[in-house]
Amino acid sequence: MIKQVVIIAGGDPELWPDLSPYALEETVWIGVDRGTLFGLEHGFPIERAVGDFDSLSDEEWQKIRRYIPKIEKCHVEKDDTDTQLGLLAAIEDYPKANYILIGATGGRLDHLLANLWLPMQTRFQSFLGQLFIKDSLNSVSYYRSGEYTIQKESDKTYLAYICLTEVVGLTLYDAKYTLDKAYFPLPFSLSSNEFVGDTSRFSFDDGFLAVIQSKDDEQAKRD
Repeated sequence: MIKQVVIIAGGDPELWPDLSPYALEETVWIGVDRGTLFGLEHGFPIERAVGDFDSLSDEEWQKIRRYIPKIEKCHVEKDDTDTQLGLLAAIEDYPKANYILIGATGGRLDHLLANLWLPMQTRFQSFLGQLFIKDSLNSVSYYRSGEYTIQKESDKTYLAYICLTEVVGLTLYDAKYTLDKAYFPLPFSLSSNEFVGDTSRFSFDDGFLAVIQSKDDEQAKRD
């Protein structure tokens, strides 16, 4: 049974998270545009590739054609981004899996925002709790209204609550900085909070949240 689909977008592989937890038979790999080539170069068994592939040389494109069993090449001018097409492909093939999106950060800001708000599209909202965006410093998960307890990732320091929409009644019970039934009429970032233990509990009455666990870039500090 497939537990997760790793969707490799075209961002810098230097920013990828640790992928060793996904080196399992229960993982499927989907490449998005240049991310397909990056995945092949790192030895991942890409099952399906989507995108316009406009950033590839002819030699790179031929390599993808040689090694990928299922490729969907679309027009450069289209309504969906390549990453949206990648998520659609994952949902089509494995609707009950978790979707781990990598290579989706660290580049153009408009791409980052489009990726962050992916599950706000009506067609993706029912899969919101199955989508995770990860890189070497950040891990993003999504929530609709309810009460949740999240587990601290061992290498992360900070905890942020991102109101993607109007959010009603946000309560943070056991974070370093707590809230009680707070209201946010517009999208808003509650950043630089922290766990006080191994878990943190929160609830809200209406809206959509992204929760980000993150850490500092130690290399940037040294530089």
